[in-house]
Amino acid sequence: MLSVTKAKPSLLKISDTLSLRFQKIGSGPPLLLIHTIRTQLEYFRSLAPLLAGSHTVYAIDLPGHGHSPIDPGASFDEPYFRQAVIRFIEELNLSAVTVVGESIGGTLALTVSASLPQRVKRVYAINPYDYETRYGDGIRRGNWFANFIIGSLQIPVLGAINASLENKMVLGKIMGGGYHDPRKLPTDLLAEFDEVAHRPGYKRIARKVLAGWRSWSKARDYYRQISAPVTLIYGDSDWSRPNERERTRSLIPASQMVTLKNTGHFSAVENPSELARVIMETE
Repeated sequence: MLSVTKAKPSLLKISDTLSLRFQKIGSGPPLLLIHTIRTQLEYFRSLAPLLAGSHTVYAIDLPGHGHSPIDPGASFDEPYFRQAVIRFIEELNLSAVTVVGESIGGTLALTVSASLPQRVKRVYAINPYDYETRYGDGIRRGNWFANFIIGSLQIPVLGAINASLENKMVLGKIMGGGYHDPRKLPTDLLAEFDEVAHRPGYKRIARKVLAGWRSWSKARDYYRQISAPVTLIYGDSDWSRPNERERTRSLIPASQMVTLKNTGHFSAVENPSELARVIMETE
C-alpha cells in the first residue's frame, strides 16, 4: 500500500459506528487535507510533504473511503461527511486549523468552516463539488465513457452489475476524464484505488455517495455563513463551468479565486507543486 510518507496511518475511533483512518506528518500549525470523491489520504502523497515543512498536516480517509471502516447504515451524503470531519477536528481538539480539500473535500472544507468558525482559520477549496444538476454530474462531464458508466449506476439492477464489473482499466478511464493530461494519473496510485475498491461493501457505498448528489448542491446554502478567509482554486480544465465557479465565489463573503493552468479536477495529483505554492503564498 502506498504511503504519503513513511509515517504510519492511525485509526481514530470517534463512535461505535464511526472511525477515520488518518496520517499526521510535519510540524507547525494544523492543516487538514480532505480528499476527492472515490479516493483516500494517499491522494495527497505528493502535496502533503510540500506542506509539512511549515504545518502539522493531517490527511484523512473519509468514512467508507480508503481504509476507513464502512458503516452500511450511514447516509454517505454531504451532511454525514461534514459531521464526520467536524467530529475528527473536535476529537483531536484542533484549533486555528487550515482546511484544504479537493472536489467533495473542497465542498466539505467550506461547510465545515461554516459549522466551526471558532476552530477554522483559513480554507482552501479546490475544485469544490457543488454544481450537480443530475446524478454523478461532475464525473460524467469528463468523457463519454464516464458519462455512460456513471449514468448507468443509478439504474436498478444494471447499476449494481456495472459497479461489480469495475476494474482498474474502467476506473482509469473514468478518472482520466478528470485530468488535463490523463497520462499524469500514476499507475501505482490507480492500483491502490482499485485494490481498495475490492473491500467488502465498498462498491455499494460508492453508489450511495453518488445517490446523495443533491446534498452537494444544497451545501451552497452554508457558504454565506463562512467567516474564515477562503481561497477557491480551480484547474482550468476542471469539470465546473465558469458561471458555476463565479456563483460559488459570490456566495462566500471573504473569498478570492485562483486558476491553475494545465490542470484538471484532480490537481493535488496533477499539479501538486503549483497547488502548494498557492497555499503557501496566501497562508
